Amino acid sequence: MSASEPILVPMLDLKAQFDTIKDEIMPRLQNVFERQAFILGPSVLSAETQLARYLGVEHALGVSSGTDALLLSMMAMGIGPGDGVITTPFTFFATVGSIVRLGARPIFADIDPETYNIDPREIERLLASNLPVKPRAIVPVHLFGQPAAMGPIMELAKKHNLLVIEDAAQAIGTSYRMPGQINSTKIGGIGDVGCFSFFPSKNLGGAGDGGLITTRNEELAVRLRSMRTHGSHPKEKYNHLFVGGNFRLDAIQAEVISAKLPHLDDWSKARRGNAADYTRLFKQSGLLEKEKISLPTQAYPENWRGHIYNQFVLRAERRDELLTALQKSGIGCAVYYPIPMHLLQCFEMLGGRKGDLPVAEKAAEEVIAIPIYPELTDQQKQRVVQVITDFYA
Repeated sequence: MSASEPILVPMLDLKAQFDTIKDEIMPRLQNVFERQAFILGPSVLSAETQLARYLGVEHALGVSSGTDALLLSMMAMGIGPGDGVITTPFTFFATVGSIVRLGARPIFADIDPETYNIDPREIERLLASNLPVKPRAIVPVHLFGQPAAMGPIMELAKKHNLLVIEDAAQAIGTSYRMPGQINSTKIGGIGDVGCFSFFPSKNLGGAGDGGLITTRNEELAVRLRSMRTHGSHPKEKYNHLFVGGNFRLDAIQAEVISAKLPHLDDWSKARRGNAADYTRLFKQSGLLEKEKISLPTQAYPENWRGHIYNQFVLRAERRDELLTALQKSGIGCAVYYPIPMHLLQCFEMLGGRKGDLPVAEKAAEEVIAIPIYPELTDQQKQRVVQVITDFYA
């Protein structure tokens, strides 16, 4: 590239990561093909053992996707018609779609304007109101890599006898210090279950779809293991104990995850370093003083794992115009999420209307994510900030 050519910055560069670990991954994949053991088996068991140790939980079960992790968890807990599930309207579709697929009813609590995570005060307000269905569970989403406020959420769950299903698809490796604890607990080990995604764009991504369920409950773990293979009996072929599904993780994804897991903390550290660099550069730009943009909030600065930046999300004035300007300049960017769940056409039957959840609706109009992947160079970060600064000049 000549000095006159602009620096291009993709939203995500998976090849840059792969180039650093190719020699670790390829022999593992060759072994899978030599063994011809593609579904579950020793590769998956090994990955599950490593992940359980890393996350500090007793049980970790590899499943076919992050979506299936949510769906299977709710199935195993018996959530279905007549049950209400409290969750956030500001999330990826899978969170709410999994609830609706089982015939349960999503109950939306608005979000915290700083962290974009579900607001426990709104959950409490809902629980004190006259709801259309009896709540059975809460699904907090640890959005963009930052944990939800699990202390008050777990307190409300205990008070109202509710299950807690952590949607940790974007937050593997982050942790939260519960009230009264000296040490923090990894996300996915606080609620009744934790649900993770290994979609390639995640901080710990596979080479296709994959997911994980974590739990400390032995009885639930046994049921989950059965139900991920059609509810089959562990020792008697063609004898089925439950109505489950085909939710199995394959060996190729397990081997990729096992190869990447030892690097995860370093990659998370690099993401936090990039976030710190962005913060410094944006402060120097003067945009914060002019209130043209606002930066992500680190809700738990005392906890070094409190945010692992699956996404670096700004609030921006004239967001859609900025999105176009970045794209034209070769800067990767994205909007997570432009339509809150209560306003989606497919959920019209829930009766959601514009104005019902104003904090989530405002966020949907203002947020924009910029590149944050670990391999970003200083020149690329400077280029991103410069293009945004020039847009508001």
